[in-house]
Amino acid sequence: MMKALFVHAHYDDYEFTAAGTFELWRRQLGAAFQGRVLICTDGASGHHFRTRAETARLRLKEQRASADVGGYKFQLLRLPDGRVPREACLVVGPPLLAGLWKAIRDFEPDYLFCPPLPTDPLAGLHLDHLAVAEAVRQVAYLINVPHVFTPEYPADERHSRPCKVPVILTVYDDYMFGANAYDFAVDTEAAFAKVGAMTWCHQSQIREWLPWVGRHDLAAPNSLADWSKTLRARFQRHQRGMGIAGRHAVEVFTVTAWGERPDLEQLHRDFPNVLTRGSQLNRLRRRLALWRGH
Repeated sequence: MMKALFVHAHYDDYEFTAAGTFELWRRQLGAAFQGRVLICTDGASGHHFRTRAETARLRLKEQRASADVGGYKFQLLRLPDGRVPREACLVVGPPLLAGLWKAIRDFEPDYLFCPPLPTDPLAGLHLDHLAVAEAVRQVAYLINVPHVFTPEYPADERHSRPCKVPVILTVYDDYMFGANAYDFAVDTEAAFAKVGAMTWCHQSQIREWLPWVGRHDLAAPNSLADWSKTLRARFQRHQRGMGIAGRHAVEVFTVTAWGERPDLEQLHRDFPNVLTRGSQLNRLRRRLALWRGH
């Protein structure tokens, strides 16, 4: 059984950064693969003519439609009091950490994917992405600490069981202008059409909000075929920025030491269609060996 959890801030963040890899796992492993997407905000902001309530309802509907197309489970992060955090208001503190801790422990993924943390102070960022990345980093060590959030989630503190700690990877972040990096790339070309269909579900984003806000050089597409051309150009632009040649769509990942520390052979065994070779993988091998005390 392979279990993968994608944790991010907004509706549609998954489809643009890891959906192809999840789809390849689903095709390769069938019922032995469980993919889950955890969104950490309510989707109520980020529109220019819809109300907050209308936007939140519509984007939730669109994410559920994408989940139906992609065959993954989707859930909203709930804080201990039952609320879903507001967009642009994520605060890394006990409620957010407790909610993440419970969601991760309930699923016990082998791999967890989340946004990256910028190391360059000149890099761009989205504050919700930054908050999710920092919260995952801070909660990672606590995943296998059973009593840390029992005030929020009461349990029998005298009887605990170990909880799997996942390998934690970061994904590409379109808002982190000038600072994206990666350890290895996955060729997801075989899943490109499915990724296009999943992203096409987010009509209020790709046909309304993103063209209007003007931050993504995106004209409103009129059809799925039109959108597929735009999506292809988007992948190509990102890949050129990271020095990745070729026409195939790829997704990129960076390995952190926040959770379980894998070895390179494990990554090659578990991930489909790994492209990265040579000196870059040798650097990753050395880093992972040092982390594992070898």
